[in-house]
Amino acid sequence: MKIRPSSSDDLATILLIENLTNQIPWTEQQFRSSDEVGHYSVVIEGKDGVVGFAIYSPIIPESHLLNIAITPIHQGRGLGKKLLQKIILQNKTLGVKSLTLEVRVSNHAAIALYEREGFVKDAIRPNYYSGKPREDALLMSLIIK
Repeated sequence: MKIRPSSSDDLATILLIENLTNQIPWTEQQFRSSDEVGHYSVVIEGKDGVVGFAIYSPIIPESHLLNIAITPIHQGRGLGKKLLQKIILQNKTLGVKSLTLEVRVSNHAAIALYEREGFVKDAIRPNYYSGKPREDALLMSLIIK
């Protein structure tokens, strides 16, 4: 598996992964807007192509993980961990001291991954995620050393 910066050629695959993994997926316009404002975006790919992506927004000394996903058939193989570790390393290289994120309170697998990588639970943001029913977000952060 290789992790590299994403390109516009990856957008269709990123949209597919997003729609397979997110209850309220980002739209193509949201991905394009994210790119236009300068968010960092990386993909993880294997011999069959791109199987995951992540987007983050560093505003040094902080950074915010905006989106991360692995295709369902590739989940449970440690790829999310590899991708997250790469993002942490990239942020450290940029001089980021704190990485934050929101995650659905029901997303136990993601929460467990974040905790294994050193993130701590900071707060609950009630009704953060739209949909029926609305869902709370767990705010988490990592101090990068």
